[in-house]
Amino acid sequence: MAELFSMHPHDPQPRLIKQAAEIIRAGGLAAFPTDSAYALGGHVGDAALLDRIRRIRGVDDRHHFTLMCRDLSEIATYAKVDNAQYRLLKASTPGSYTFILEGTKELPRRVLHPKRKTIGLRVPDHPLALALLAELDEPLLTSTLILPGDNSPLCDADTIQARLDKLLDLIIDCGPCGAQATSVINLANGTPELIRAGRGPLAPFGLE
Repeated sequence: MAELFSMHPHDPQPRLIKQAAEIIRAGGLAAFPTDSAYALGGHVGDAALLDRIRRIRGVDDRHHFTLMCRDLSEIATYAKVDNAQYRLLKASTPGSYTFILEGTKELPRRVLHPKRKTIGLRVPDHPLALALLAELDEPLLTSTLILPGDNSPLCDADTIQARLDKLLDLIIDCGPCGAQATSVINLANGTPELIRAGRGPLAPFGLE
C-alpha cells in the first residue's frame, strides 16, 4: 500500500518533503501534483521504476518519458539546446509545457526514445513539485498520470489511492490540481512542432 502524505498546496511542510525524497531515493514510485495534472515520478537511473511506470500507463518503450527539472540550467545539462531553443525555453519556463529535445550523454540510454534519442523535459510551476526537486537536488523521471482507457489525467489523491494504491509507494495530496496535461512541443528538429495540445498556451510558439 502507498503512503499518503497530505501537504499544504502553497507551502509544503519541509519534514514531509524530506520524507518523500527519501522514499524516491530508495526506488519508490510517487504520484504527486503539478501545475497541470498529477504525475508519476521517481529516480532517473532506476530501470525497475521505468518498467513500473510503463505497466501503469500501458505504454511501450517508444513512449517519451519526461525529465522534470528545477530550472532552465538543469534542462541544459540533460538536453542539447541551441540559442533559438534556449530563448523559447526561457520565455516559457516554468510552466505547463513538456519539450522534446535531444538528450545528452548525462542520461541513461534506457530513458531516451530508442530511435530518436530524445526525451521530454519540463520545469513545473507548482510549489510542491519544485520543493521536492530542490530536496532531491536532481531531476525526476516522470510521466503524466493518465491510465489506459481514460481520456484525461487523474487530478485528485482520493481517486489515485482508490485505483493505484497497491501499485505506488507514495501519494502526495495537496488538494485537487488541474485536469489538463501539459502541452507537448517538439523542439528537436529546429521548428516547434505540436505533439499534444494541453494546458500551456500555444501562441508563443506560433502553433495556434
